[in-house]
Parts: sequence; structure tokens; C-alpha cells
Amino acid sequence: MILCQHKLSRSNRDKLQQFVAITGASDKNALQALKASDWQLEAAFDVFYSQPQPRSNDPYSDMILAEGISVLCSDLQVEPQDIVTLVLSWHMNAATACEFSKEEFFGGLQALGVDSIGKLQEKLSFMRSELKDEQKFHEIYNFAFGWAKEKGQKSLALDTAIGMWQLLFAEREWPLVNHWCDFLQDRHNKAISKDTWAQLLEFARTVDPALSNYDAEGAWPYLIDEFVEYLYDKSVVEK
Repeated sequence: MILCQHKLSRSNRDKLQQFVAITGASDKNALQALKASDWQLEAAFDVFYSQPQPRSNDPYSDMILAEGISVLCSDLQVEPQDIVTLVLSWHMNAATACEFSKEEFFGGLQALGVDSIGKLQEKLSFMRSELKDEQKFHEIYNFAFGWAKEKGQKSLALDTAIGMWQLLFAEREWPLVNHWCDFLQDRHNKAISKDTWAQLLEFARTVDPALSNYDAEGAWPYLIDEFVEYLYDKSVVEK
């Protein structure tokens, strides 16, 4: 198939390589799908996935994995760690970071009303704007917990949680985020529960950074109460 690639134009060679990277198809099957769709990359995905696929013992045979997502990000001209990839994953209702099932991928494209990579790229500014909407930010924030945690785990690894908080609160500023992350590393050093994840957003949204309206008798998780004491101990805020 390498010899065949030399007969293709540069543009079509690039499409063939992208198709293989995203779908995991063989060069032969990729070439068949692209030719059948007149070299329209998105239409070729439909052709490929509508065909009966040979049975495979590989549970990931029907998945777009890290390499394919890296190619997709390159085509969209965004870095994989850009927060817009989280918003895209939210639209696709992706179960896990760094992978899409074909149902998630095409369901997300349909939900966004796009049928090409070019049109998806045009949607990026809209997806970024969704982070400014309080309700959508809340939904994306809660989605991020399940999306970012390891499969089979109930809690989110601390390093991952810190990375996600720094990413999310860079979009919706919370002045105490760095103190929170420092506190976790200094005093907690354990995985983060779903309840703590959800309650932190409520704390950041409702409690003044100076803690002037903080209620010590409120129903906050113990970790947030300890964080408040940490802020007092470090003289970040005055008691």
C-alpha cells in the first residue's frame, strides 16, 4: 500500500493517513471508503462505519483512541489539552477522556449540527462561549469528573483533579483555586470523591473569596471545612 500512496495526490495521501489514524482501518479499507465517498473525509467515515466490520476480539476495534484524537485536534488546530476538547467531549457524551466510540463521535457531530471537520472547526468559538454560560459550565464541570477519572474507579486521582480544576477555573475565575490545590497537596494527598468535586463548585460559586459569608455550620464536606481552616492558618484570609 505504500507504493499505492505514491500515486495519490498530497491532499489525498493526507486524508488517507488521517482516516487510518482516526479509525484504525487498514490502508486498503481506508482507500476503499475514501474512493467510495469521492475523497470526502467525513462521508468516508459514514461509509466505513456503515459496512459490516469483521468480528474482532479487540474491545477497542470500534473506538477512536489517543492517536486518532491527536489527529483530530491537529485538523481542528487545537492542542489536545485545550479546554475546548472537554466541551467537545461533553457534546459527544464521551464516557472517557482520550477516546470516542463511533456512536459518541457521530452522535456529537449530529448534536452540533455539523457534518465535516471544517464545520466542526467553525463551531469551536461557539463551544468556548458555552463556558461563559453558568448553567452549561455547571454541566460541563460535573461531566468532567466522570470523563477524567480512570475506568472502574469511583474517585478522581488527585493530580488529575488538580489539573482539571486549574483548567476549568481558568475559564471561570475563582481566586482561591491555587490555594485549594496547594492545600490538597499539603494536607490531603488522596483521591477526590464525586461529592467533594461537586460541592467545591458550589463553594466557589456561593462563598465570597474573603469568606465573609462562609457558614461554619453549613453542610460542606469536611475537606472544604479543613480548607477554610487552612486559609485562616496561612493568613490568606482573616478570621
